Order: sequence, then structure tokens, then C-alpha cells
Amino acid sequence: MSKVLLKWLALLALANSGHCFAQITAAQTNRPAWPPPLSQNHAASERAFNAWKTPQSPRHIIGNIYYVGPGGVSSWLITTPEGNILIDTTFEECVPQICTNIERLGFHVADIKLILNSHAHVDHAGGHAAMKQRTGAKIVASAADAHLMETGGADDFSPFPKDLLAYKPVKPDRIVQDGETVSLGGVTLTAHLTPGHTKGATTWTMPLQVDGKTYQVLFFSSTSIAEPTPLLHNAAYPGIVEDYQATFKKLKTLPCDIFLGPHADQFGLARKLARLDSGASPNPFIDPDGWQKFLATAEQTFLKQLAEEKKAESNH
Repeated sequence: MSKVLLKWLALLALANSGHCFAQITAAQTNRPAWPPPLSQNHAASERAFNAWKTPQSPRHIIGNIYYVGPGGVSSWLITTPEGNILIDTTFEECVPQICTNIERLGFHVADIKLILNSHAHVDHAGGHAAMKQRTGAKIVASAADAHLMETGGADDFSPFPKDLLAYKPVKPDRIVQDGETVSLGGVTLTAHLTPGHTKGATTWTMPLQVDGKTYQVLFFSSTSIAEPTPLLHNAAYPGIVEDYQATFKKLKTLPCDIFLGPHADQFGLARKLARLDSGASPNPFIDPDGWQKFLATAEQTFLKQLAEEKKAESNH
């Protein structure tokens, strides 16, 4: 769940209950706090919500990797000679759009054999049940995210109302541990457990050969903190601080030439596609520096909140 999702959750909470839940702060985004009060700017809030699910033309990214999700939430198709792999299904209502995108690229939805996920929030795993029903594909997830999927998001530690996070429950077919691999048709992805955003958040890596050169692809999970989730004394997630610290330490060690994420804004999808269309070389999605900058900023956001909570605690 990225900053975009936090905006959406706040918006939907307002729309459903009339109360204001969490927002992204101006300090985190360098923009005014979002969303505006629904009573003052209902139309703007609705436009923002609808834009998040705006259809996006499917695109070839690099090698055998394709973007097939809507405009704001990523869904990745990895093709192989023995069938295809899908990372994230986004919302259930976006599954038809993803299927259309896959077919537009010249591939067949029925060829999806494996469904992986970045983390088990509604915007990334909400369509798993529907996609499994369409394809018969096997769902692969970490133990903690598998549990969250089986509850349909009900057992999430997030402070948001449960109905906002709910989706159709689904039981994964395989549980992966940290460092385990998933292989199909000569493609091997490695699961790296990077908990914090969810207890089972998973970052996937894979080697990719393009024009005789091997690149390391990283499908990022998420490290954002859904406000007002506390880091200190979090009864719903007592180990959240330790998990975030371990996650940042691990992410720094992972090789990354090609940085891809669960939300388009995290890795600059639109900007990089525009550069790709203009003939930029090398492929703009080869962006190790962008990954390092993104990761450093994410860790500073975490450290800032932790320091602020510790300061507030010491002042009482």
C-alpha cells in the first residue's frame, strides 16, 4: 500500500462514514494534506478516487515483463514458455481490466499459472479470488499474508475500518519462506520477506537477461506507514519497529538494476514510459539510482516518525 492508497483509504472512509480518518501529512509528501474535507470538496475527492483506477494501456517494460494494471495500481505479467506469472491482481473490480490488457498484448489469461503478491491489502490482493477462478492458477504467498488473504483482510492490523480493507477471502496454494524461490518456464523469482507494511509483505527479485546482459529486477512490496499506525506500543503489531528495521536493512542488501513497485507513482511509471516512447537508451526502467533514492527517503520517513513518537513519549 503506497501513499496513493493512503489517500484513497482516507477518501473512502470519508465517503462511507462521514468521519475523517488518516491522511498523509504535508511533511511526508511536500504537498498540502489530502484529502480535503468531503463536505467542502466532494467533487475533487471523487475525481481523485476515480483517477486512481483509470484504465492504463498495457505496456511492455523490458524483457519478458509487462505492465497490465490500471493507472495507479500495478499488476505485472511475466511471460515464460510454460505459462505466465502475475504479480498482484489489484482490486476485484479491476480484474476484467487486467484480463483485457493481457489479451491486448497478445497473451492469454488462461496461460497464467502462478499468482504472486507484493502484500495482501485489498488494492493488491483483492482480485486474487476472481483471477484464480478465471485461470485456475496457483496462488503463492508468505505465511502471514496468506493468513490475511484467508480472512479477506479482516485480520489486518491497520487502524482503518475493516470494511474498507475487506475483499473476497482466498486460500493460497503454496506458502513461501524467506529466501525461497518460485520457478516457471526458466524464470525464477526469489521471495524476500520485508514485513512492516503488512506482516507478510514480500519483495520479489529475479535475474533478467536482455541483449546478452543480466539485470537484477526488484518487485518492491511497500514500506509506507498507514497513519495513524503507531510504531511504539502497537498492541496489534508489537514487533512493528523491529520488522521495519530488519526490512530496511535487508532491502539495502538486495541487488537492483530494474526497480518496479506496487504503485505507479513509486517508480515513475508515466515518466519512464514517456522516455521509452521517445527512444531513450538505455531503457529508463533500468534505474538503480532511483531505487536507492526511493529507499533512502522511505527509511528517513520511518526514522522520523519513530523519533517523533519517542520524543512525544519522553515529554509525558
